[in-house]
Amino acid sequence: MSAAQSLPEAGEVVVCTVREITSHGIYVNLDQYDGTNGFLHVSEISTGWVRNIDRVAKVSQKLILKVIRVNRMRREIDLSLRQVTNEERRAKVIEWKREERAMTIMDAVKKKLGIDDRYERELRGKLEEEFGTLYSALETAARKGEKGLTSAGLSEKEAKTVAEIAADKIVPPRYEVGALVEVSSRSPEGIEQVKKTLLAAASAPSAEVHISYAGAPRYRVRITADDYKQAEKAMDTVIEKIKDGVGKHDAFSFKREISRKYGGSS
Repeated sequence: MSAAQSLPEAGEVVVCTVREITSHGIYVNLDQYDGTNGFLHVSEISTGWVRNIDRVAKVSQKLILKVIRVNRMRREIDLSLRQVTNEERRAKVIEWKREERAMTIMDAVKKKLGIDDRYERELRGKLEEEFGTLYSALETAARKGEKGLTSAGLSEKEAKTVAEIAADKIVPPRYEVGALVEVSSRSPEGIEQVKKTLLAAASAPSAEVHISYAGAPRYRVRITADDYKQAEKAMDTVIEKIKDGVGKHDAFSFKREISRKYGGSS
């Protein structure tokens, strides 16, 4: 997150470090906003009565909190623990870990290139502007290599260095979707026709397609891609190709199977 964004917005979920614990609440520093001070009132810790705040947190502990009020004139930020949902907490922890990993990678890039802090910030700014977040840029570099960074305006040496270090530190996620297809034909050349249909269908772009025999007349289709939507789109294409490839007197049906994600750094 850019240092220029000096204060968060109400409703934002933030990572904080406990600075001081008192009887009326907890004073924290907002990690992603250059350590800006914030306050968690005892009434916002839990929906019930908090008997002992010391049992809620310790000094230097990390807390995931939600911003409920921001006074920009006085630079006062009120926070809540009880209003943070489990889903928001999980998402923020993943985001924070990714930001930490991204900054570690950029530190390594800075050392390898022999550049100063200002130059490293400029390099980081180019990647964030093009890819939205620094981690997204590094994940793309890990998956596609230096060619994946061409649009960010990096020099060949910069792109190569970023890609090499990112590939060593990040395992890009892969998504798999599946379906069980039933295809049968009454034609004398039915078996060959089914084989040709399945072979033609296994050529979806931007995805890996695997079709295996699961016992006549069933075939299992597995598609792996870089993101879930891409995998789903490829599956729709494959199913449509199989459906179009069978004769009007042939039988065709399919059933979706469980999807999954594997790999990836969180």
